[in-house]
Amino acid sequence: MSNWLPALDGVVAKLQRGAKVADVGCGHGLSTVIMAKAFPNSQFIGYDFHPSSIEHARAHARAHEVASNAGFEVGTAKGYPEKDFDLVTFFDCLHDMGDPAGAAAHVRRSLKPDGSWMIVEPMAGDRLEDNLNPVGRIYYAASTTVCVPTSLAQEVGAALGAQAGEARLREVITRVGSAMSGAQRRRPST
Repeated sequence: MSNWLPALDGVVAKLQRGAKVADVGCGHGLSTVIMAKAFPNSQFIGYDFHPSSIEHARAHARAHEVASNAGFEVGTAKGYPEKDFDLVTFFDCLHDMGDPAGAAAHVRRSLKPDGSWMIVEPMAGDRLEDNLNPVGRIYYAASTTVCVPTSLAQEVGAALGAQAGEARLREVITRVGSAMSGAQRRRPST
């Protein structure tokens, strides 16, 4: 995260002053906890559609002593209730969602006008031959057994998988009619 957040103009300064952040698809909440520890003046809400994961996330927040600025709620990427976020994060989860375009539309509605959406996804090429390497092979195997079935089990069932590639992700996100107009669109350098 030390490289990703600074890649978004002004986000670290907002977090240091005190910002409102949604961590969507938070799972057991480790990404939320890391951010809450790093930015104690900000408020973080982790959302996941899996109730058991939210219980684990709450336990992690207590164990890492960030429960005062990190909370966790059951919620989907298209239906989390809060609004006026300075930052919304998606760590390695957009490709698993049944309706990533619907999630993009919801993010747009939930951000402040100067808010940012940070998407971190597996590094994949846009063409099959770009992914024929040891890591790509592992991602294809995981996608086939975990990511694609997870998406297919949800509304819409886009089934992008972990090897969606930047072009496919960009197409899905912008399908909602310039979903990120007014919010930052910048790919961090690695």
